[in-house]
Amino acid sequence: MRGRVIVLLAGAAAVAAATVGAWDVLSAPVAARIPTVRVQRGSVQVKVNTTGELRAARATQLIAPPVGGQLQIVRVAQSGDRVHAGDSVVEFDPAEQAFALEQAGFDLDQAAQEIVKADALAAVQDAEDEVAVLHARFEVRRAELAASGNEFLTAVEARKNLMLLDEAQHQLAQLEKDVRSHGETNRAAADVLREKRNKAQLSVQVARRNIDNLIIRAPFDGFVLVRENPGAFGGPIFFGMPIPEFRAGDSAFSGSTIADVVDTSKVEVSAKIAEGDRANVNPGQPSDVIVDATPGTTLHGSVRAVSSVAARQFFGGDVVKQFDVVFDVANMSARIHPGVTAQISISGATLEDALYVPRQAVFESAGRSIVYVRSSAGFDARQVRVKARTDTLAVLENIEPGVEVALVDPRAASASRTKTLAPAAQRAAR
Repeated sequence: MRGRVIVLLAGAAAVAAATVGAWDVLSAPVAARIPTVRVQRGSVQVKVNTTGELRAARATQLIAPPVGGQLQIVRVAQSGDRVHAGDSVVEFDPAEQAFALEQAGFDLDQAAQEIVKADALAAVQDAEDEVAVLHARFEVRRAELAASGNEFLTAVEARKNLMLLDEAQHQLAQLEKDVRSHGETNRAAADVLREKRNKAQLSVQVARRNIDNLIIRAPFDGFVLVRENPGAFGGPIFFGMPIPEFRAGDSAFSGSTIADVVDTSKVEVSAKIAEGDRANVNPGQPSDVIVDATPGTTLHGSVRAVSSVAARQFFGGDVVKQFDVVFDVANMSARIHPGVTAQISISGATLEDALYVPRQAVFESAGRSIVYVRSSAGFDARQVRVKARTDTLAVLENIEPGVEVALVDPRAASASRTKTLAPAAQRAAR
Protein backbone atom coordinates (compact mmCIF):
# COMPACT_ATOMS: atom_id res chain seq x y z
CA MET A 1 0.00 0.00 0.00
CA ARG A 2 2.81 2.38 0.93
CA GLY A 3 4.55 1.52 -2.33
CA ARG A 4 1.50 2.50 -4.38
CA VAL A 5 1.29 5.88 -2.63
CA ILE A 6 4.96 6.52 -3.35
CA VAL A 7 4.43 5.68 -7.02
CA LEU A 8 1.43 8.04 -7.30
CA LEU A 9 3.31 10.91 -5.65
CA ALA A 10 6.24 10.38 -7.97
CA GLY A 11 3.93 10.48 -10.99
CA ALA A 12 2.27 13.70 -9.86
CA ALA A 13 5.65 15.30 -9.34
CA ALA A 14 6.70 14.27 -12.83
CA VAL A 15 3.55 15.77 -14.38
CA ALA A 16 4.05 19.04 -12.50
CA ALA A 17 7.65 19.25 -13.60
CA ALA A 18 6.62 18.55 -17.20
CA THR A 19 3.96 21.24 -17.02
CA VAL A 20 6.39 23.82 -15.72
CA GLY A 21 8.88 22.87 -18.38
CA ALA A 22 6.29 23.11 -21.15
CA TRP A 23 5.19 26.55 -19.95
CA ASP A 24 8.77 27.77 -19.86
CA VAL A 25 9.47 26.40 -23.32
CA LEU A 26 6.20 27.19 -25.14
CA SER A 27 4.92 30.26 -23.34
CA ALA A 28 7.23 33.13 -22.64
CA PRO A 29 5.50 36.10 -20.96
CA VAL A 30 2.40 36.92 -23.05
CA ALA A 31 2.98 40.64 -22.84
CA ALA A 32 6.40 40.25 -24.47
CA ARG A 33 4.91 38.50 -27.50
CA ILE A 34 2.12 41.01 -28.28
CA PRO A 35 3.00 43.52 -31.05
CA THR A 36 2.84 47.12 -29.96
CA VAL A 37 3.13 50.61 -31.39
CA ARG A 38 3.69 54.02 -29.87
CA VAL A 39 1.25 56.92 -30.02
CA GLN A 40 2.49 59.39 -32.64
CA ARG A 41 1.98 63.13 -32.96
CA GLY A 42 1.70 64.86 -36.32
CA SER A 43 -0.56 65.88 -39.20
CA VAL A 44 -3.28 63.49 -40.34
CA GLN A 45 -5.19 63.85 -43.61
CA VAL A 46 -8.70 62.52 -42.97
CA LYS A 47 -10.01 60.52 -45.92
CA VAL A 48 -13.14 58.43 -46.22
CA ASN A 49 -13.31 55.69 -48.85
CA THR A 50 -16.48 54.01 -50.01
CA THR A 51 -18.07 52.34 -53.02
CA GLY A 52 -20.80 54.06 -55.01
CA GLU A 53 -22.76 53.90 -58.23
CA LEU A 54 -22.99 56.34 -61.11
CA ARG A 55 -26.53 57.32 -61.94
CA ALA A 56 -28.26 59.88 -64.10
CA ALA A 57 -29.00 63.13 -62.35
CA ARG A 58 -32.40 63.29 -64.06
CA ALA A 59 -34.76 60.47 -64.97
CA THR A 60 -38.51 60.10 -65.36
CA GLN A 61 -40.96 57.23 -65.49
CA LEU A 62 -43.37 56.81 -68.40
CA ILE A 63 -46.65 55.58 -66.95
CA ALA A 64 -49.71 54.22 -68.75
CA PRO A 65 -52.37 56.98 -68.70
CA PRO A 66 -55.29 56.67 -66.26
CA VAL A 67 -58.06 56.01 -68.79
CA GLY A 68 -59.42 52.92 -67.05
CA GLY A 69 -59.13 49.23 -67.87
CA GLN A 70 -56.38 47.58 -69.85
CA LEU A 71 -54.46 49.28 -72.62
CA GLN A 72 -52.77 47.56 -75.53
CA ILE A 73 -49.35 48.71 -76.64
CA VAL A 74 -49.05 49.22 -80.39
CA ARG A 75 -45.54 50.67 -80.34
CA VAL A 76 -42.72 51.02 -77.83
CA ALA A 77 -39.14 52.13 -78.26
CA GLN A 78 -36.29 49.72 -77.57
CA SER A 79 -34.05 49.94 -74.53
CA GLY A 80 -31.05 52.08 -75.34
CA ASP A 81 -32.78 54.14 -78.04
CA ARG A 82 -31.81 57.79 -78.06
CA VAL A 83 -34.82 60.13 -77.97
CA HIS A 84 -35.32 63.86 -78.03
CA ALA A 85 -37.84 65.95 -76.13
CA GLY A 86 -41.30 65.42 -77.65
CA ASP A 87 -40.47 62.14 -79.42
CA SER A 88 -42.98 59.32 -79.11
CA VAL A 89 -41.76 56.54 -76.81
CA VAL A 90 -44.90 54.46 -76.11
CA GLU A 91 -48.16 54.37 -78.07
CA PHE A 92 -51.36 52.60 -77.03
CA ASP A 93 -54.30 51.44 -79.14
CA PRO A 94 -56.74 54.41 -79.36
CA ALA A 95 -59.75 52.44 -80.76
CA GLU A 96 -61.75 52.48 -77.52
CA GLN A 97 -61.12 56.16 -76.91
CA ALA A 98 -61.88 56.97 -80.55
CA PHE A 99 -65.27 55.26 -80.15
CA ALA A 100 -65.84 57.24 -76.93
CA LEU A 101 -64.95 60.44 -78.81
CA GLU A 102 -67.38 59.61 -81.59
CA GLN A 103 -70.15 58.83 -79.11
CA ALA A 104 -69.46 62.04 -77.19
CA GLY A 105 -69.50 64.01 -80.45
CA PHE A 106 -72.89 62.50 -81.35
CA ASP A 107 -74.24 63.41 -77.91
CA LEU A 108 -72.92 66.94 -78.36
CA ASP A 109 -74.61 67.35 -81.74
CA GLN A 110 -77.85 65.94 -80.37
CA ALA A 111 -77.76 68.32 -77.42
CA ALA A 112 -77.13 71.25 -79.75
CA GLN A 113 -80.12 70.27 -81.91
CA GLU A 114 -82.32 69.87 -78.86
CA ILE A 115 -81.32 73.36 -77.74
CA VAL A 116 -82.23 74.76 -81.19
CA LYS A 117 -85.57 72.93 -81.07
CA ALA A 118 -86.27 74.11 -77.54
CA ASP A 119 -85.43 77.70 -78.48
CA ALA A 120 -87.81 77.50 -81.46
CA LEU A 121 -90.62 76.07 -79.33
CA ALA A 122 -90.01 78.74 -76.72
CA ALA A 123 -90.22 81.42 -79.41
CA VAL A 124 -93.54 79.99 -80.66
CA GLN A 125 -94.85 79.79 -77.11
CA ASP A 126 -93.84 83.39 -76.49
CA ALA A 127 -95.62 84.52 -79.66
CA GLU A 128 -98.76 82.58 -78.74
CA ASP A 129 -98.70 83.98 -75.23
CA GLU A 130 -98.26 87.49 -76.58
CA VAL A 131 -101.28 87.11 -78.89
CA ALA A 132 -103.36 85.61 -76.09
CA VAL A 133 -102.44 88.49 -73.73
CA LEU A 134 -103.36 91.08 -76.39
CA HIS A 135 -106.68 89.35 -76.98
CA ALA A 136 -107.39 89.20 -73.23
CA ARG A 137 -106.58 92.87 -72.82
CA PHE A 138 -108.89 93.65 -75.72
CA GLU A 139 -111.69 91.73 -74.02
CA VAL A 140 -111.05 93.59 -70.78
CA ARG A 141 -111.13 96.93 -72.57
CA ARG A 142 -114.37 96.04 -74.38
CA ALA A 143 -115.98 94.97 -71.10
CA GLU A 144 -114.90 98.23 -69.49
CA LEU A 145 -116.54 100.22 -72.29
CA ALA A 146 -119.73 98.21 -71.98
CA ALA A 147 -119.82 98.73 -68.21
CA SER A 148 -119.25 102.47 -68.55
CA GLY A 149 -122.84 102.93 -69.86
CA ASN A 150 -124.55 100.99 -67.07
CA GLU A 151 -126.33 104.13 -65.83
CA PHE A 152 -128.40 104.15 -68.94
CA LEU A 153 -129.25 100.41 -68.73
CA THR A 154 -131.46 98.35 -66.60
CA ALA A 155 -130.17 96.84 -63.45
CA VAL A 156 -130.02 93.39 -65.03
CA GLU A 157 -128.01 94.60 -68.01
CA ALA A 158 -125.69 96.58 -65.78
CA ARG A 159 -125.14 93.58 -63.57
CA LYS A 160 -124.35 91.48 -66.62
CA ASN A 161 -121.76 93.95 -67.88
CA LEU A 162 -120.01 94.02 -64.50
CA MET A 163 -119.86 90.22 -64.46
CA LEU A 164 -118.39 90.19 -67.95
CA LEU A 165 -115.78 92.77 -66.93
CA ASP A 166 -114.82 90.79 -63.85
CA GLU A 167 -114.47 87.62 -65.90
CA ALA A 168 -112.31 89.34 -68.52
CA GLN A 169 -110.01 90.80 -65.86
CA HIS A 170 -109.73 87.42 -64.17
CA GLN A 171 -108.83 85.72 -67.47
CA LEU A 172 -106.19 88.40 -68.18
CA ALA A 173 -104.60 87.92 -64.75
CA GLN A 174 -104.58 84.13 -65.18
CA LEU A 175 -103.11 84.43 -68.65
CA GLU A 176 -100.34 86.75 -67.47
CA LYS A 177 -99.56 84.25 -64.69
CA ASP A 178 -99.47 81.43 -67.25
CA VAL A 179 -97.12 83.49 -69.43
CA ARG A 180 -94.70 83.93 -66.53
CA SER A 181 -94.91 80.20 -65.80
CA HIS A 182 -94.21 79.38 -69.45
CA GLY A 183 -91.14 81.61 -69.40
CA GLU A 184 -89.74 79.98 -66.26
CA THR A 185 -90.44 76.51 -67.64
CA ASN A 186 -88.74 77.32 -70.93
CA ARG A 187 -85.72 78.75 -69.16
CA ALA A 188 -85.45 75.69 -66.91
CA ALA A 189 -85.72 73.35 -69.90
CA ALA A 190 -83.08 75.40 -71.73
CA ASP A 191 -80.75 75.18 -68.70
CA VAL A 192 -81.15 71.40 -68.60
CA LEU A 193 -80.33 71.13 -72.28
CA ARG A 194 -77.33 73.41 -71.90
CA GLU A 195 -76.02 71.27 -69.03
CA LYS A 196 -76.47 68.24 -71.24
CA ARG A 197 -74.48 70.01 -73.95
CA ASN A 198 -71.77 70.97 -71.44
CA LYS A 199 -71.55 67.36 -70.31
CA ALA A 200 -71.19 66.21 -73.91
CA GLN A 201 -68.51 68.88 -74.51
CA LEU A 202 -66.63 67.69 -71.42
CA SER A 203 -66.86 64.08 -72.67
CA VAL A 204 -65.43 65.19 -76.01
CA GLN A 205 -62.56 67.00 -74.28
CA VAL A 206 -61.82 64.01 -72.05
CA ALA A 207 -61.85 61.62 -75.00
CA ARG A 208 -59.52 63.88 -77.00
CA ARG A 209 -57.20 64.29 -74.02
CA ASN A 210 -57.16 60.52 -73.49
CA ILE A 211 -56.30 59.97 -77.13
CA ASP A 212 -53.46 62.48 -76.82
CA ASN A 213 -52.27 60.79 -73.61
CA LEU A 214 -52.18 57.41 -75.32
CA ILE A 215 -49.01 58.66 -76.99
CA ILE A 216 -46.37 59.06 -74.27
CA ARG A 217 -43.59 61.40 -75.32
CA ALA A 218 -40.14 62.00 -73.91
CA PRO A 219 -40.07 65.08 -71.65
CA PHE A 220 -36.37 65.69 -72.37
CA ASP A 221 -33.45 64.31 -74.35
CA GLY A 222 -32.11 61.00 -73.11
CA PHE A 223 -32.05 57.22 -73.44
CA VAL A 224 -34.97 54.80 -73.13
CA LEU A 225 -35.00 51.94 -70.62
CA VAL A 226 -38.01 49.66 -71.11
CA ARG A 227 -39.35 48.02 -67.94
CA GLU A 228 -40.04 44.32 -67.48
CA ASN A 229 -43.63 43.18 -67.99
CA PRO A 230 -44.72 41.20 -64.91
CA GLY A 231 -47.95 40.18 -66.64
CA ALA A 232 -46.29 38.73 -69.73
CA PHE A 233 -47.09 35.14 -68.71
CA GLY A 234 -50.63 35.83 -67.56
CA GLY A 235 -50.06 34.11 -64.23
CA PRO A 236 -47.86 34.01 -61.14
CA ILE A 237 -44.13 34.66 -61.42
CA PHE A 238 -41.65 32.37 -59.70
CA PHE A 239 -38.17 33.21 -58.51
CA GLY A 240 -35.60 32.91 -61.28
CA MET A 241 -38.04 33.21 -64.17
CA PRO A 242 -36.81 35.48 -66.98
CA ILE A 243 -39.30 38.33 -67.41
CA PRO A 244 -39.40 39.98 -70.86
CA GLU A 245 -39.66 43.69 -71.41
CA PHE A 246 -42.83 45.40 -72.59
CA ARG A 247 -43.26 45.10 -76.35
CA ALA A 248 -45.86 45.80 -79.01
CA GLY A 249 -49.01 43.75 -78.46
CA ASP A 250 -48.68 43.55 -74.66
CA SER A 251 -51.45 44.77 -72.39
CA ALA A 252 -50.90 47.05 -69.42
CA PHE A 253 -53.14 48.46 -66.75
CA SER A 254 -53.52 52.18 -66.22
CA GLY A 255 -50.78 53.41 -63.91
CA SER A 256 -48.25 50.74 -64.92
CA THR A 257 -44.69 51.97 -65.50
CA ILE A 258 -43.75 51.05 -69.07
CA ALA A 259 -40.34 52.66 -69.49
CA ASP A 260 -37.90 55.24 -68.16
CA VAL A 261 -36.21 58.10 -69.93
CA VAL A 262 -32.74 58.80 -68.51
CA ASP A 263 -30.87 62.03 -69.12
CA THR A 264 -27.18 61.12 -69.28
CA SER A 265 -25.98 64.64 -70.01
CA LYS A 266 -25.35 65.02 -66.28
CA VAL A 267 -24.28 62.13 -64.07
CA GLU A 268 -24.08 61.98 -60.29
CA VAL A 269 -22.69 59.40 -57.89
CA SER A 270 -24.62 57.91 -54.99
CA ALA A 271 -22.95 56.04 -52.14
CA LYS A 272 -23.26 55.18 -48.46
CA ILE A 273 -20.88 55.88 -45.62
CA ALA A 274 -20.70 54.22 -42.23
CA GLU A 275 -22.10 55.96 -39.19
CA GLY A 276 -18.62 56.42 -37.74
CA ASP A 277 -17.44 58.35 -40.83
CA ARG A 278 -20.36 60.80 -40.89
CA ALA A 279 -18.50 63.50 -38.95
CA ASN A 280 -15.74 63.51 -41.60
CA VAL A 281 -18.03 64.05 -44.61
CA ASN A 282 -19.71 67.39 -45.31
CA PRO A 283 -21.13 69.11 -48.41
CA GLY A 284 -18.52 70.76 -50.59
CA GLN A 285 -15.62 68.43 -49.77
CA PRO A 286 -13.58 67.35 -52.82
CA SER A 287 -13.62 63.71 -53.87
CA ASP A 288 -11.99 61.42 -56.41
CA VAL A 289 -14.14 58.86 -58.22
CA ILE A 290 -12.40 55.88 -59.83
CA VAL A 291 -14.74 54.13 -62.27
CA ASP A 292 -14.44 50.35 -62.17
CA ALA A 293 -15.60 49.86 -65.77
CA THR A 294 -12.89 52.12 -67.19
CA PRO A 295 -9.58 51.43 -65.42
CA GLY A 296 -7.35 54.45 -65.14
CA THR A 297 -10.25 56.90 -65.29
CA THR A 298 -10.54 59.19 -62.30
CA LEU A 299 -13.34 61.73 -62.05
CA HIS A 300 -13.07 64.77 -59.82
CA GLY A 301 -16.08 65.94 -57.94
CA SER A 302 -17.43 67.10 -54.62
CA VAL A 303 -19.98 66.13 -52.01
CA ARG A 304 -23.37 67.61 -52.89
CA ALA A 305 -25.49 66.40 -49.99
CA VAL A 306 -25.43 64.03 -47.04
CA SER A 307 -28.63 62.57 -45.61
CA SER A 308 -29.51 63.75 -42.14
CA VAL A 309 -30.83 60.37 -40.98
CA ALA A 310 -28.92 57.09 -40.90
CA ALA A 311 -30.62 53.89 -42.02
CA ARG A 312 -29.92 50.19 -41.77
CA GLN A 313 -30.72 47.69 -44.50
CA PHE A 314 -33.73 45.71 -43.36
CA PHE A 315 -32.61 42.42 -44.93
CA GLY A 316 -28.87 43.06 -44.68
CA GLY A 317 -26.58 41.46 -42.17
CA ASP A 318 -24.72 44.68 -41.39
CA VAL A 319 -25.68 46.09 -38.01
CA VAL A 320 -23.96 49.44 -38.66
CA LYS A 321 -26.21 52.23 -39.83
CA GLN A 322 -25.24 54.16 -42.96
CA PHE A 323 -25.80 57.62 -44.39
CA ASP A 324 -26.65 58.30 -48.05
CA VAL A 325 -24.27 60.63 -49.89
CA VAL A 326 -24.62 62.22 -53.35
CA PHE A 327 -21.62 63.51 -55.31
CA ASP A 328 -21.32 65.85 -58.28
CA VAL A 329 -18.69 64.96 -60.91
CA ALA A 330 -17.14 67.35 -63.37
CA ASN A 331 -14.89 65.73 -66.00
CA MET A 332 -17.35 63.21 -67.44
CA SER A 333 -16.30 61.10 -70.43
CA ALA A 334 -18.45 59.80 -73.26
CA ARG A 335 -17.31 56.27 -72.38
CA ILE A 336 -18.86 56.45 -68.93
CA HIS A 337 -22.56 55.65 -68.56
CA PRO A 338 -24.85 55.41 -65.55
CA GLY A 339 -25.18 52.09 -63.78
CA VAL A 340 -21.49 51.31 -63.21
CA THR A 341 -19.78 51.19 -59.82
CA ALA A 342 -16.95 53.40 -58.67
CA GLN A 343 -14.49 53.70 -55.81
CA ILE A 344 -14.79 57.05 -54.05
CA SER A 345 -12.19 58.79 -51.93
CA ILE A 346 -13.46 61.80 -49.98
CA SER A 347 -10.80 64.28 -48.85
CA GLY A 348 -11.52 65.70 -45.42
CA ALA A 349 -9.78 68.17 -43.20
CA THR A 350 -6.11 67.96 -42.19
CA LEU A 351 -5.72 67.62 -38.43
CA GLU A 352 -2.57 69.35 -37.19
CA ASP A 353 -0.72 68.27 -34.06
CA ALA A 354 -2.91 65.17 -33.76
CA LEU A 355 -2.25 62.07 -31.68
CA TYR A 356 -2.79 58.94 -33.71
CA VAL A 357 -2.29 55.17 -33.71
CA PRO A 358 -3.01 52.45 -36.26
CA ARG A 359 -6.72 51.84 -36.52
CA GLN A 360 -6.42 48.22 -35.31
CA ALA A 361 -5.00 49.44 -31.98
CA VAL A 362 -8.43 50.76 -30.90
CA PHE A 363 -10.91 48.21 -29.57
CA GLU A 364 -14.57 48.41 -28.67
CA SER A 365 -15.76 47.16 -25.30
CA ALA A 366 -19.25 47.74 -23.84
CA GLY A 367 -19.80 50.63 -26.24
CA ARG A 368 -16.50 52.34 -25.31
CA SER A 369 -13.32 52.85 -27.29
CA ILE A 370 -10.27 51.54 -25.44
CA VAL A 371 -6.57 50.95 -26.02
CA TYR A 372 -4.27 48.59 -24.10
CA VAL A 373 -1.31 50.51 -22.68
CA ARG A 374 1.83 48.57 -21.70
CA SER A 375 2.63 48.60 -18.02
CA SER A 376 4.99 46.75 -15.70
CA ALA A 377 2.31 44.11 -15.05
CA GLY A 378 1.38 43.65 -18.74
CA PHE A 379 -1.29 45.79 -20.36
CA ASP A 380 -3.86 48.13 -18.82
CA ALA A 381 -7.12 49.03 -20.59
CA ARG A 382 -7.61 52.78 -21.01
CA GLN A 383 -10.69 54.49 -22.39
CA VAL A 384 -10.00 57.01 -25.16
CA ARG A 385 -12.03 59.28 -27.39
CA VAL A 386 -11.70 58.72 -31.13
CA LYS A 387 -11.71 62.12 -32.79
CA ALA A 388 -11.46 60.88 -36.39
CA ARG A 389 -10.71 57.74 -38.36
CA THR A 390 -9.04 57.08 -41.68
CA ASP A 391 -8.56 53.77 -43.48
CA THR A 392 -5.37 53.10 -41.48
CA LEU A 393 -5.25 55.54 -38.57
CA ALA A 394 -7.35 56.58 -35.61
CA VAL A 395 -6.93 60.08 -34.13
CA LEU A 396 -7.26 59.92 -30.33
CA GLU A 397 -7.78 62.15 -27.35
CA ASN A 398 -7.18 61.46 -23.63
CA ILE A 399 -3.78 59.85 -24.25
CA GLU A 400 -0.14 60.96 -24.21
CA PRO A 401 2.30 60.83 -27.12
CA GLY A 402 4.91 58.05 -26.97
CA VAL A 403 2.69 55.68 -24.98
CA GLU A 404 3.11 52.08 -26.09
CA VAL A 405 -0.20 50.41 -26.99
CA ALA A 406 -1.05 46.89 -28.14
CA LEU A 407 -2.00 46.09 -31.71
CA VAL A 408 -3.93 42.96 -30.68
CA ASP A 409 -6.26 42.31 -27.78
CA PRO A 410 -4.11 40.98 -24.87
CA ARG A 411 -7.08 39.17 -23.38
CA ALA A 412 -7.62 37.17 -26.56
CA ALA A 413 -3.90 36.42 -26.84
CA SER A 414 -3.76 35.22 -23.22
CA ALA A 415 -6.79 32.97 -23.72
CA SER A 416 -5.20 31.50 -26.85
CA ARG A 417 -1.95 30.71 -24.99
CA THR A 418 -3.87 29.08 -22.15
CA LYS A 419 -5.66 26.74 -24.56
CA THR A 420 -2.34 25.54 -25.97
CA LEU A 421 -0.83 24.93 -22.52
CA ALA A 422 -2.59 21.66 -21.64
CA PRO A 423 -1.67 19.74 -24.86
CA ALA A 424 1.91 20.97 -24.56
CA ALA A 425 2.10 19.74 -20.96
CA GLN A 426 0.74 16.35 -21.92
CA ARG A 427 3.34 15.96 -24.67
CA ALA A 428 6.10 16.98 -22.24
CA ALA A 429 4.86 14.38 -19.66
CA ARG A 430 5.15 11.60 -22.21
